[in-house]
Amino acid sequence: MMAGTYPHLFEPLNLGFCTLSNRVLMGSMHTGLEDRAADFPKLAAYFAERAAGGVGLIVTGGFSPNITGWLKPFGGKLGWPWEGRKHRQVTAAVHANGSRICLQLLHAGRYGYHPLQVAPSRIKSPINPFTPRALGARGVERQIEAFATSARLARDAGYDGVEVMGSEGYLLNQFTVPRTNRRTDAWGGDAQRRMRFAVEIVRRIRETCGPDFIVIYRLSMIDLVNEGNAWDEVVAQARAVEAAGATLINTGIGWHEARIPTIATSVPRAAFTGITARLKPEVGVPLIATNRINMPDVAERILAYGQADMVSMARPLLADPEWVNKARQGRADDINTCIACNQACLDHVFENKRASCLVNPRACAETELNYTPTASPKRIAVVGAGPAGLACATVCAERGHAVTLFDRAGEIGGQFNLAKRIPGKEEFHETLRYFSRRIEQTGIDLRLQTDVDASQLDGFDEVVLATGIAPRAIDIPGSDHPKVVSYLDVITGRVVPGASVAIIGAGGIGFDVAEFLVHDAAHPATSLDAARWRDEWGVDLDYQQHRGGLTQPNPAPPARRVWLLQRSSGRPGARLGKTTGWIHRATLKAKGVRMLGGIQYVRIDDAGLHVTVDGKAEVLPVDHVVVCAGQEPFRPLADALAARGRSCHVIGGADVAAELDAKRAIDQGSRLAAAL
Repeated sequence: MMAGTYPHLFEPLNLGFCTLSNRVLMGSMHTGLEDRAADFPKLAAYFAERAAGGVGLIVTGGFSPNITGWLKPFGGKLGWPWEGRKHRQVTAAVHANGSRICLQLLHAGRYGYHPLQVAPSRIKSPINPFTPRALGARGVERQIEAFATSARLARDAGYDGVEVMGSEGYLLNQFTVPRTNRRTDAWGGDAQRRMRFAVEIVRRIRETCGPDFIVIYRLSMIDLVNEGNAWDEVVAQARAVEAAGATLINTGIGWHEARIPTIATSVPRAAFTGITARLKPEVGVPLIATNRINMPDVAERILAYGQADMVSMARPLLADPEWVNKARQGRADDINTCIACNQACLDHVFENKRASCLVNPRACAETELNYTPTASPKRIAVVGAGPAGLACATVCAERGHAVTLFDRAGEIGGQFNLAKRIPGKEEFHETLRYFSRRIEQTGIDLRLQTDVDASQLDGFDEVVLATGIAPRAIDIPGSDHPKVVSYLDVITGRVVPGASVAIIGAGGIGFDVAEFLVHDAAHPATSLDAARWRDEWGVDLDYQQHRGGLTQPNPAPPARRVWLLQRSSGRPGARLGKTTGWIHRATLKAKGVRMLGGIQYVRIDDAGLHVTVDGKAEVLPVDHVVVCAGQEPFRPLADALAARGRSCHVIGGADVAAELDAKRAIDQGSRLAAAL
């Protein structure tokens, strides 16, 4: 209806033998549903919902062409005819909803988490305990043939094409770079021979599957590791795979072992599109830009400036399957935006769990969690407008219940209002914007600055308490000293800490507070400035200094001297997210934050914080001590209701406050609302 709002995004793309309805590619992302035949009905429902949401082209999670290419034992594979039968329900579901779909062919190489892995050379990955077997010449040929066979089986199963995974440090990428290819035969040595494996795979797939089959090549345009490709070698690869028959070239950014973040929330939006733009004049096939593209205005700008011909989004379509339709209708404010937290998607996958989404618990649970209209509308009170309360209230209202949402604060959001102030977490503003729109659209009676007592809840059929947490106090001599402040005081700006600060507690909140403290107005977060972010992390899109696009990191000086402390022994931050914890630790290390475990707190006085470290007494000469020592559930209203003989549902931090967990809070609130 209103595609003119984003004209480039909704311009069809003619591939010669077929035309894509728009320029949105749902990028590949492993969900965990690919690995068992019993989960394929769920996988079909998952893709069908995104196809109905308007996506022009979908790429599945990775399937290996043979056992040696497994990501993990018994992972998704397509190498035998009977393995293709289960895929027909996926392709049929997508086609029935008006979209096209390609299967990603991914050979893990030395990234396979099993002892059968193979690679161009016998070089162990730093992120894998297994050492690969080096392929012989016959083995290389068998791998090429396996790719071609798998592509043919994909076509037989109804796929419109395949994406050949040649980036992120998987097998094809391992062949292309000196870092992992030390061969001296026809498949290694100079750049021409190193790329031969990938080029031959594309050529053989095109030969096997014919001219009317989409072949996407996922090219590593910047490896972000030492001994990666040089820029002229990237260009040569792109031209070679185009000549071999590639229909589209997709952008791959960084290896999994790279020590530079590429898709976390602290990475600026579209931070890497410049590398796709640089390749565009070098090839004739359409190029796809990717990484941290999560809103229509960002996607439209990339296309309008001629940086790419399509945009790839994976996690944004986990967050909102209707993303494309909402953009087409000019309803960008209605999009449930991906905040790139990785907590329910990538962290789950790396823990062998099914993927989901922090802001959309229905992702990958479309056959299980549905918000069907209620046959018995109720009057429901939700007390607390933090993540749990917002999720519960909006789903209840969507289902047809009459919902009143109370909060003592002057704005919705609860702990999200703290998170959005942390440098690198600005995307949390988007979640609050989305919930504000849902409150308007569903007709919720929102009552802010209202401290509810039990008597005000008498007329409701159901009461949901999402009243959140109270910070835990510390019991240390001198804890009442003026130097001692709560993290709430610091993040809200009620207290401006001095030049040196100790943080007690190195959980997620402690790390956030440390991030907050090392930045100030003179040195703001780099997450909103792509050029400054690349400079801080040492990313060189121009390849001026080193292979792989690396350069010397240049972090801004910290605004304060910070100590981040924990009582328990071991490395602070060990329980942070699997895919993002290292980023937080690296950021703080670059800012000179001293992170210590096994601390005994002695006292706080005018001299500072007295501690014992490894049995040695030490005084930290700090201006302030910020307490991040955990939280307790805040639910006095539950007791008051019980005294009146009323039952209630308790969710979010009011239920469990061991560590703030928005993923659990939103999931819990949504599931309760679906059941009421």
